[in-house]
Amino acid sequence: MDILLRDIEKANERLRPILHHTELDLSSTFSAMTGGQIYLKCENRQKTGSFKIRGASNKIASLIEAGKTGPVVASSAGNHAQGVAYAAKRFGIPATIVMPKAAPIAKVQATEGYGARVVLAGDCYDDAYAEACRICEEEGATFLHPYNDPEVIAGQGTLGLEILSDLPYVDVIVAPAGGGGLLAGIAAAVKQINPRVKVYGVQAEGADAIAQSYRSGKLMATETAATIADGIAVKAPGSISVELINRYADGIVTVSESEIANAILLLIERCKQVVEPAGATPLAAVLSGKLDVKDKRVVCVMSGGNIDVSFIQSIIERGLVARHRRIKFLVKLLDRPGSLVQLLNVIADAGANVMAIEHDKLNPSLLPNETSVHIACEVGGEKHGAALTEKLRANGYEVELE
Repeated sequence: MDILLRDIEKANERLRPILHHTELDLSSTFSAMTGGQIYLKCENRQKTGSFKIRGASNKIASLIEAGKTGPVVASSAGNHAQGVAYAAKRFGIPATIVMPKAAPIAKVQATEGYGARVVLAGDCYDDAYAEACRICEEEGATFLHPYNDPEVIAGQGTLGLEILSDLPYVDVIVAPAGGGGLLAGIAAAVKQINPRVKVYGVQAEGADAIAQSYRSGKLMATETAATIADGIAVKAPGSISVELINRYADGIVTVSESEIANAILLLIERCKQVVEPAGATPLAAVLSGKLDVKDKRVVCVMSGGNIDVSFIQSIIERGLVARHRRIKFLVKLLDRPGSLVQLLNVIADAGANVMAIEHDKLNPSLLPNETSVHIACEVGGEKHGAALTEKLRANGYEVELE
């Protein structure tokens, strides 16, 4: 199956009065770090907080044009849910959204805020999908697939048209890939207009079904999808999207959890932008050197910004550890007055700031007069952290990094 350029252009016409034309922001910081010209496509600032509104709105608009005005049902980890809920409300049709039980609370509340009925079912997207199909059959509703649907993919492809309009001489476009609809749409749009432009997808290492599908040349699924990037935690990508990706995309790379966290932290610190883990994967791929961007004009598609506020702290912590701004270690002390003070004095002399201390006297490996102390410190970087551990060992402490 193919998605023709005219399909994407038609979607663009439908969506023009609905969407924001999100900015393309040249980052001097990331350009200096990579040697390329790094632009950020800020879909985290799109209506509903992500690109998903594009495909959802185009699908519902096409249904309305065909005279189908009945209820719709969708399954989603969050962003597709909000896109469908918003579009359904705009076009005046009822919507039910099935989300995994672990979906971020912020996304659940936002979806309900757009007027949709939310049903929580299962532990991952695939479980929610099965429940959504059951509800569709029971209620006679139309199912809106988040990525394996031609109109949805065409809607996502409008992102490619915007990028080419704003930066005609772009060399590389990098987009997240979970189910594959976004990457498929962008690649189909861009390659039919300018085949010179390279289009790459990025997946989390723990959810790499599309990477496997690309390498094998056929649809592949994984048994698990374990990643902090919940928006791309998909075990079974779409058959339509994978076919288009294999035809149009130039490659798929994977990034680690720490690389994703580091990218989120940098976006907050340097660009003052809040981006969810899935949306940070393109920048993670570029910063980690997974793609050659030197002397190239590169667009990183920041696909969404719907991150649970309570989750930001843990993401920041991961990022700080990855950048060696946090160091965690274990030492054993004699369980007597003054032992902890002596240890803290050594840490202070090394210029480190203690963030947390936890005692453990129940470890079976301890002698009766010993206690384990877990310490987290703020340091100025990898060299400072190494200097701290060296100073501790020079003062007779056995340091076990955590």
